[in-house]
Amino acid sequence: SRGNRESDVKVGIAGFGTIGKPVAAALHKGIEGLELAAICSRDQDKARRNMQGLCDPVPVVGPQELADICDVIVECVPKAAFRDIAEPALRAGRIFITVSGAGLLIHPDVVDLARDNGAQIILATGALLGLDAVRAAAEGEIEQVRMITRKPPFSLTGAPYLVENDISIENLSEPLKVFEGTAREGAAGFPANVNVAAALGLAGIGPDRTTLEIWADPALDRNTHRIEVEADSARFSLSIENVPSDENPGTGKITALSVIAALRALTAPLKVGS
Repeated sequence: SRGNRESDVKVGIAGFGTIGKPVAAALHKGIEGLELAAICSRDQDKARRNMQGLCDPVPVVGPQELADICDVIVECVPKAAFRDIAEPALRAGRIFITVSGAGLLIHPDVVDLARDNGAQIILATGALLGLDAVRAAAEGEIEQVRMITRKPPFSLTGAPYLVENDISIENLSEPLKVFEGTAREGAAGFPANVNVAAALGLAGIGPDRTTLEIWADPALDRNTHRIEVEADSARFSLSIENVPSDENPGTGKITALSVIAALRALTAPLKVGS
């Protein structure tokens, strides 16, 4: 490993799975000015095993200790544990990087917690390109933001909205629209699937004015998102097909890469993109 300097920014990773492991590997390979200092994981033994051959061993600690010893905390834990990681990190005034747009919608008060403690939350781009353009457009006037998500049925299985409304996605022979509403409603009904919609809402005109359609499409093997924005500065549409990660088909490979890019931007002498 490269020699770590005292001045290096200490990074902690909470959650050591589909996103956390590639991030650790990238830090091990070397991101200028950053070093991996600790990992927080529910299964500490498994986390220690997973470090072998991936990165230099670092301590496996709890959420509070992670907040105490790290300058930057990367949150990639299951949805239910979002707050357990966010609260101590923000109270300690840390930089908190997450891809959980849904977590931020469900716990909006964490933004106040960041403000009160001099912390900063960075919502990494995750599986969504073009957030820079949406954020720029939001500095002017945006009239409409619409998102159409199409997913292979298996990646929607078990979503609370489908269960509550008794919508079956078994044995589909053609695409089925399973949801139409606001990004906020979508985040509540499909918490494992709509970080993208939540992030889009937060970047633009808010989650209540951002509209979302979700389709179960048996012909697809990738999650696809199409976004249409009407603004006074520009009209644009974005389309992305995400390659599922090998370990967890619900998470695209680009999600971990977007976290690595966000980390690199913290210390880079040149940052491209707003």
